[in-house]
Amino acid sequence: MTNCIFCKIINNEIPSAKVYEDEKVLAFLDMSQTTPGHTLVIPKEHVQDVFVMDESTAADLFARVPKIARAIEKAFPEIKGMNIVNNNREFAYQSVFHSHVHLIPRFEQDNFAINFENNQTSYSQEEYADRANKISQNI
Repeated sequence: MTNCIFCKIINNEIPSAKVYEDEKVLAFLDMSQTTPGHTLVIPKEHVQDVFVMDESTAADLFARVPKIARAIEKAFPEIKGMNIVNNNREFAYQSVFHSHVHLIPRFEQDNFAINFENNQTSYSQEEYADRANKISQNI
């Protein structure tokens, strides 16, 4: 899809902090970093949401989630838990209409309800790159 930001990331038209990539799936840090290590896992095939996703694409996408989650946990040993979120359609707060799974590490000191606020001004690009590097080294 030509106007999809995630398709542009897949095609390297827009930079991202990739933590995992294979022929079917891409994982990269969410720009908002709801918590440190907040990662998006997306199918490389453009599919809007779970309602139109075929079983093969779903299997490819969701089969990678545990592997990436474990890498995030190894990268940030202070993690106490993780939210795994998949929003579908605008009414359910989907804001990018290319299906994606949020892996949101939870830390003892965090105090957020899942609100997906943009926290880009809370960290430097160096911190962002370091987070991606820590995760990708643990996959």
